[in-house]
Order: sequence, then structure tokens, then C-alpha cells
Amino acid sequence: MQHTKMVHLWVGLFVAIGIASLFMLAMRVSNITAFAETEGYQLTLNFDNIGGLKVRSPVTMAGVVIGRVSEISFDKEIYEAEVKVTIENQYDNIPEDTSASIFTSGLLGEQYIGLEAGGSDTFLKQGDRFKLTQSAVVLEQLIGQFLVSKASE
Repeated sequence: MQHTKMVHLWVGLFVAIGIASLFMLAMRVSNITAFAETEGYQLTLNFDNIGGLKVRSPVTMAGVVIGRVSEISFDKEIYEAEVKVTIENQYDNIPEDTSASIFTSGLLGEQYIGLEAGGSDTFLKQGDRFKLTQSAVVLEQLIGQFLVSKASE
């Protein structure tokens, strides 16, 4: 009888660890790494096409995550996507001529915003807007351009 209880205890512990591991994996894949919002300042970017960019997508600089996408909307005056990002307060020295591009990474094709630092001595602050942005590369558009260029040869 005692042996059976011990086996049930170990099986239960193993199942609990398995469920916790699956939960952590699901959080990692879905980009929900924290339940609380981090403190930071907000910047705005405009793109012609954001592809599959989503709220909570990472914002990186030199491969380091420095913030997250906080809001995505459509600017009906200039007909572009408007993306608001929250940058962590510790990264408060981003030059104002920094460029932003949308990239795809990983096996699942997660999209993120990559920043490339400029050389200005003036830094971006709360509410500023990026001047240099490059939209997401859409595979269907690339294939279409390739087929058109081959057809015209």
C-alpha cells in the first residue's frame, strides 16, 4: 500500500512538472514573457506595410531586446500603419537618426522591429517619431516582382 502511494506521488509530481513546462513553452512562443508591463517611454513609427507584426513583438538593437510593440493602428491621413513601441527606460540614449526595419526571425517566422543606431548627438525621447523606417518584406510581393522581371526578359 505504501509503495503504491509513493508511485502515485511521483507520477503526480512528474505530470505537474510537465504541465508547468508546457505552460512556459506556450508563454515563450506567444511572446507573453511577463504579466506586468515594463516601465518605459513611447516612440512612434510609420510603415507602408507591417506584415505580420503584432502587439508585444520585440524591438531589438544589436540583437538585444530593448522594448516591445505596444500598439498598432492605421493612420488614415497618410495611409500608413502607425506602430507605437515602448522602450525600456534604461535605453534612453537612442540617437534621433536611428533607422527601424521590420525583420522576420526564427522557425515560426516571428516578426520584430530592429533598430540601427544613427550618429546624432540628440536622443529620442517620449513621444518622438522615427524618420527612417523600412517596411516588412512580403514574400508574395518578392515572388510577384521576380515573375514580372522574368516575363519582361
